[in-house]
Amino acid sequence: MSPIPSNTSPGVVWPEVAVPGQGIPWRNADQAGSRSPATRATDQAPEGTGQPVGDARTGIPVEDQAESSGQPVPGSGPRIPDAPATLQAGGGDHGPHDSAETAAPGSGSGTGDRTDESGEAADKGAVLLDELRAAIGRYIVLPSEEALTAVTLWVTASHIQPALQHAPRLAVVGPTKGCGKSRVLDVLHETVYQPMMTVNTSPAVVFRVIGKNPPTLLVDEADTIFGPKAGEKEDLRGLLNAGHQRNRPAWRISGPEHKPTAFPTFAMAALAGIGDLPDTIMDRAVVIRMQKRKPGERIIPSRSRYSVPELNALRDRLTAWLGPLRGTAARLVPRMPVEDRAADTWEPLIIVADLAGGHWPAQARAACLAMTRHEVVQDEQTTLKTRLLRDIRRIFEQEGNKEALRTQDLLAALITDTESPWPEYGTKGLNAYHLANLLRDFDISPANYRFENGKQAKAYMRNRFLDVWARYCPEPSQEAPAPVCPARGTPPTTPAGSLPIGPPGGTAGPKRAR
Repeated sequence: MSPIPSNTSPGVVWPEVAVPGQGIPWRNADQAGSRSPATRATDQAPEGTGQPVGDARTGIPVEDQAESSGQPVPGSGPRIPDAPATLQAGGGDHGPHDSAETAAPGSGSGTGDRTDESGEAADKGAVLLDELRAAIGRYIVLPSEEALTAVTLWVTASHIQPALQHAPRLAVVGPTKGCGKSRVLDVLHETVYQPMMTVNTSPAVVFRVIGKNPPTLLVDEADTIFGPKAGEKEDLRGLLNAGHQRNRPAWRISGPEHKPTAFPTFAMAALAGIGDLPDTIMDRAVVIRMQKRKPGERIIPSRSRYSVPELNALRDRLTAWLGPLRGTAARLVPRMPVEDRAADTWEPLIIVADLAGGHWPAQARAACLAMTRHEVVQDEQTTLKTRLLRDIRRIFEQEGNKEALRTQDLLAALITDTESPWPEYGTKGLNAYHLANLLRDFDISPANYRFENGKQAKAYMRNRFLDVWARYCPEPSQEAPAPVCPARGTPPTTPAGSLPIGPPGGTAGPKRAR
């Protein structure tokens, strides 16, 4: 059992999450304790079939029929107005309950006109997120409005993490000390679900703290864990990487009988440190790049006697609001403006934005696009291999896009660029061995080539680079159009351009020139 005290309300039980091959537990368990025996007998499915339980005639779960019709389930108590029908939030391709009249939060009529049984506006989620965002902004100067939105949504998502399939990391990094990284963790500590603050922790501790009801890990001075002088920390890095997705346990020999034991790894984590964290962690994180405050930027000093009660009150209100929505959050499949791992990382944040409604669905998707695109640009500028590909493309363009360039000519052009890392690469600058080694992972290597003067030399063929250029450093004109925003409601105003989500022209690469 975790030694961390829980800040959830007494009696709150998180639903189980679907496990591949074992059906969907929440279909049976979400309201099993409140339904009558007759109702439970009606919507039982054969054990082990993996099919959702529901009415024998329609196949739709009884509780979802009630949500669609607006009538309470017999024996289940009053209907919760904030729990929408099982729709894919944001429009688009819907699930089996597409005929439901109840709009998903943040979509169309769900923004501002939902009312509860007393006739009062039921947009308390949007109002609560606005208050949380304002409170965070009073204590921290974040690099952008999108970053402030992202931190607000990350805090909120931590309160439903046992119902999520992915646990996004929050990477709070800065170039030097004094950028406010630790202050961010201080604010998170008072607002996230079940916080566990630590500095320079060990994998053994984290293995034993994470359980079925995991804490939210807050790791300060992460550069001392993963920095160049920290030694080997592959176990902790592997744990943080695996914990991004549910059902990725770490197996260890444990106990006096030395039995193989599976330790859960799934938990949300915020890591703060100087400089970038390892690429595998940054790739699974919402990245906040802190900067020192300018003279005109003011914040309220954080003092425990008044800041902690305020932030704790917001934390408790988040728990009270999201508690009844945990089953709904587990079922939501929102439309995402990004793909692949970026979608996995941002999906929990989009889910809570859709649950809140109001302006939050559009604002969350705009922040997702802007911050993800910014990290793509940062990665292209800082990753050595990507930088090499871009520089080689530039050299080919300067040479009139010749069919091939001699290895020595290509090296000379790279080294003459004094603003690039190549003159100082290795001990004496980039050489032919270094160049071949950097390009080996892209399946690019030099080959014998006969030039127009009849001389043969080792050279790099341009057509060997076409595929990797399209994949790893596409030109702006080659980038795919941005994914469509949610069809319902007002689409967010997004920055110009789009994310490169795939190579144009398919996956087949060019053949080696003879």
